[in-house]
Amino acid sequence: MSARTWWWVRLLVGAAVLVLLVARLGTGPFVDGVRALDGWAIGAAFAVTVATTVCGAWRWRLVAGGLGLDLPLGTAVAASYRAQLLNSTLPGGVLGDVHRGVRHGREVRATGRALRAVAWERVAGQVTQAALAVAVLLVLPSPVRSSMPGVVLVAVAAAVTGLLVVRIAVPVLRADLRALAAHGSLPGVVVLSGLAVVGHLGVFWVAARTAGVPVSPDRLLPLALLVLLAMAVPANVAGWGPREGVAAWAFAAAGLGASAGVATAVAYGVLVLVASLPGVAVLVVEALHRRTPDRPAEEPVVDLEAARG
Repeated sequence: MSARTWWWVRLLVGAAVLVLLVARLGTGPFVDGVRALDGWAIGAAFAVTVATTVCGAWRWRLVAGGLGLDLPLGTAVAASYRAQLLNSTLPGGVLGDVHRGVRHGREVRATGRALRAVAWERVAGQVTQAALAVAVLLVLPSPVRSSMPGVVLVAVAAAVTGLLVVRIAVPVLRADLRALAAHGSLPGVVVLSGLAVVGHLGVFWVAARTAGVPVSPDRLLPLALLVLLAMAVPANVAGWGPREGVAAWAFAAAGLGASAGVATAVAYGVLVLVASLPGVAVLVVEALHRRTPDRPAEEPVVDLEAARG
């Protein structure tokens, strides 16, 4: 399957999930999720996202530094906001991350390493999120609690297999892991990844509260983690699709109703989009910078009379 075909398949799968939800539940939950948003919710999500974005940018900086690439924190924060905006508005949900990797690579003249730094940074975030989700889902009641022992075995087997493949078959990735370990970046990456997950959960709680879902935080936590895991599925329309589908199923299985799950997921998606709007400012500044030509250096003034004398 070609890359273009795979891109269309992922897009169509995400769209199919949304169409199915509308066919089963109507447009009401989608409208309710948007209509419920207010100034408090937007302000809270914006503030939490600032902290989360800084954590993600700092994590990226640590990974890039471990691979021998310079990345100032301010540059990383701006690029992360730009990536969030692109991920939230373009099909696939990952084009923003690809863009920041390519752009950083051109700046440091090491596109391959820069793209791998972004990939490792994203993998670190997803692995940390998955580990926290497994721990919570093993302890707290959820629709998948009875299946968790099997899930853990499969996850461990997949992790071991992945590490063996990297260790044996992919020398470049093996060298990356050694460089990160030698640099001492891994503890900081794990801590920052954990803080970022907490930030995402905070925004989801704001979305559920705004949507009027009557659920306690300890009951919402496993449902939120399931939805966040679904967001990692690369078959979506700018982040939409699997998130709403899993939210509908999880909330219905928890006795809260599929409509409440969709409304919460929609509210979350809109809050994420609004909180990424500083990325617009980054794009505007970059566009203005490209349009402004560099001023040529002034030629030295030569006193001809003095030179002749």
